[in-house]
Amino acid sequence: MFKVILLDDEDTIIEGLQTTVAWEKYRCKVVATATNGKDGLELIRKHRPDILFTDIRMPYLNGLEMLKELTGEFPRMQIIVLSGYRDFSYAQTALHLGVLRFLLKPSKMEEIYEALNAAMLKLSGVPQEVNTRAALNDKKEEDNEGNFIVSRTMKYINEHYAEKLTLQQVADYLFISTWHLCRVLKKHSDTNFVDILNHVRIEHAKKFLRETNLKVYEISERVGYSDIAYFSKVFRALTGLSPKQFREGSAKEEA
Repeated sequence: MFKVILLDDEDTIIEGLQTTVAWEKYRCKVVATATNGKDGLELIRKHRPDILFTDIRMPYLNGLEMLKELTGEFPRMQIIVLSGYRDFSYAQTALHLGVLRFLLKPSKMEEIYEALNAAMLKLSGVPQEVNTRAALNDKKEEDNEGNFIVSRTMKYINEHYAEKLTLQQVADYLFISTWHLCRVLKKHSDTNFVDILNHVRIEHAKKFLRETNLKVYEISERVGYSDIAYFSKVFRALTGLSPKQFREGSAKEEA
């Protein structure tokens, strides 16, 4: 088995890579992870990985500084950089340091698998026999990936529903494309991003209506709607009542 280390300052990206990549099919095993370059440097020297996935911008020691520290120590280690910064100087420095692939976030799974195939070729002299499309379409792996994406989407929306939230923002957070996010949400929850967001916002609005004396327009703003007319329209569509009727009904139930 080839040993893999994952380094990124975002836990979500590390968790996403661990969960969604078909490591075993690529004869790989994730042996360690870290969220900063200093710990990453220690882990690399301890585990001597065959493959390293690393971010650039990390606390204490950034990815490029860390790689400079390792120059010459692990000539066979295949390095794949995942960066959210479209800075040519970063890519140029990475290439000078022997980086195999420089991928921009959010990367497509096909790009990650292609990078793994390239690493296999360098390490063993032959490309990995696993077909990337077959790996992506394997039902069990797809279900695991889908469940992870849906659960993370719900968590993010519940934490940021009051903001001007967009599909692109959530997709970037999840390290995937907007197209892939839409496809997964439709398949695993039989709904779309806008409907999920509206449902979460209205559930929070119902709580405000039951538990506070805030005016309807204030609640509308607190749950992410700048247009009170649109808020009322969505509220009625999901509950069958206007916000005012819902509040009055809740008050009668408590009386």
